[in-house]
Amino acid sequence: MLDRVLGRAQLRERIEELEEELEHRERQLEAEQERRADAASERQEAEQRVNRLEDRIAELEGEVERRRSDEAGVDRSFARTETLQDGRLRAVLDRLESVETDPEGAFTAYVPDGHDLSESVREAFGDRAALVGRAAPCLAVTDDAALVDACLSVPNPPEPFATWDDAFAFERSWFEPTGSFTFTLVRSDLFAMGEYDGDERVAFQGFDSDLKSKHSKGGYSQARFERLRDEQIDNHLERCQVALDDSETDRLIVVGERTVLDEFEDVADTVSAVSASGDPEPALEKAFREFWRVQLRAL
Repeated sequence: MLDRVLGRAQLRERIEELEEELEHRERQLEAEQERRADAASERQEAEQRVNRLEDRIAELEGEVERRRSDEAGVDRSFARTETLQDGRLRAVLDRLESVETDPEGAFTAYVPDGHDLSESVREAFGDRAALVGRAAPCLAVTDDAALVDACLSVPNPPEPFATWDDAFAFERSWFEPTGSFTFTLVRSDLFAMGEYDGDERVAFQGFDSDLKSKHSKGGYSQARFERLRDEQIDNHLERCQVALDDSETDRLIVVGERTVLDEFEDVADTVSAVSASGDPEPALEKAFREFWRVQLRAL
């Protein structure tokens, strides 16, 4: 009676109603978190399936190419492969520059996609065109006497082209660090930026960010882990974008994890995936050397 007079009974009823509503909302939240966790798991499984299918497609394409080679009676393997760097790379480029032919005796092409070879590349290389496709993206060179037949990977690639001339058409800056440029390594938890004059670094800036790497089992924990990790990566990439605004060179090369490179395609002249890891400064040095390595494949 006294509770009723003082309005306590009404307040208690309202509290009970709110507690029931709170429990309902908590159940909804838990269900949503479980749904997100299931979606994250399904996404991971889908990515794994895509990777397996891409590997299988590559295997089947290779098998098709081998069977075509067998039918044609032609050996489709590269005559030789070599990794070029430093003095050895300079020597090979010097040798290519020294080649002189009659007018339209030397053919050069930058081939970005091995699945879509131009007619001029097919005509220039004939039955060796399949090897050019396997080496792509690459700079492909040959001459009208087939004395020089090779493909080189291009760290700093040009726009696609194909031309016959009296010498091979390429620039050293496609293969070697020349002039002033900014070279940046970006991972989901690390940023390292150097300004270079040729192969000499003249400035450095770097930092790393905390990134959640573990989560406990269960829908709630996994959903929360995914959300927090994505937020941390987004915040880290925003810091990287701000740091890139400080770059004072005209050319920007961004390398790093394939999963984050899309964020920099609009601002960088060149993007490339590398595997360099470690603390910012040594990781930048590893990435720099990895990026400027060139694969030579003799046809």
